[in-house]
Amino acid sequence: MSRPLRIIFMGSPAFAVPSLTRLLADGHMLALVVTQPDRPAGRGQDLRPPPVKLAAGRHGLRVLQPEKLNEPDVLATLTAVQPDVIAVAAFGQFLPRTVRELPPLGCVNVHASLLPKYRGAAPINWALIAGETKTGVTIMRIEEGMDAGPMLIQRAIPIAPEDDAGTLHDRLADLGAAALADALDLVARGEAVWTSQDDAQATKAPKIRDEDCRLELAGDPGLLVNRIRGLSPAPGAYLPWREQRLKVLRAEKRPGAAEPGMILAVESQGLVCGTGDGAIALLEVQPEGKRRMTGAEFARGQRLLAGTRLA
Repeated sequence: MSRPLRIIFMGSPAFAVPSLTRLLADGHMLALVVTQPDRPAGRGQDLRPPPVKLAAGRHGLRVLQPEKLNEPDVLATLTAVQPDVIAVAAFGQFLPRTVRELPPLGCVNVHASLLPKYRGAAPINWALIAGETKTGVTIMRIEEGMDAGPMLIQRAIPIAPEDDAGTLHDRLADLGAAALADALDLVARGEAVWTSQDDAQATKAPKIRDEDCRLELAGDPGLLVNRIRGLSPAPGAYLPWREQRLKVLRAEKRPGAAEPGMILAVESQGLVCGTGDGAIALLEVQPEGKRRMTGAEFARGQRLLAGTRLA
């Protein structure tokens, strides 16, 4: 590795933790960790710290949790650190120009897609929903525009048929940490060669909305399976069920067809339903307020039989 860098690290969710720990392991000085404020979460809506805050605390690092980066006292704190570079991984806020211009070596970001595809807040989810068979990470410099800055490193991995947003998230978090470490080594040695993105090839990956999670058991079963994979384990695709929500966490295509929502069979593990264009087996579900269970367990508990309608 080249010389250690004085770094401000900006990140919030679990995706960013491997990057933080890798930079520490490489001997860089993390002079400040900036993360999102504690937010209400869970049934009790208790305040919970971001995973990056917890990780920083375990390493005795200084932590700042601003609501906005452009507040005068926040800018003063960042300026006083005098960082060589700002390293960013899923921070959750835009970096204003005043922040981007602070470090002489720029602001280097880990993005969980092969840019310019899937610019935005939810690239892992949307890559799966779209049925991609390959994805990866991009190390880019933060400039104006959503994930539109020049690129330094890209690393690709295949998406396995059994991958969901949870498993792919973990693989990309580790891949991104290694790529960020290599990128900062190039930056420190003055050997970074940045490549502009082709904006004509850009696609968007906006934040997942509630309406994106609502399932209708109709249409191509392969598309339904991809949507379920892309939203599992969280926030979770769901079917309306007796004025509640039935999350569908894992599913597979099945041979046969029936009208949308009609139950074809209850297997040893799955609940098989028609989609009009085919059939889908709901392998793992979670009724509202209850534990995860197999589709077959749910069907038995609700006394659902072939020839009746699920949704």
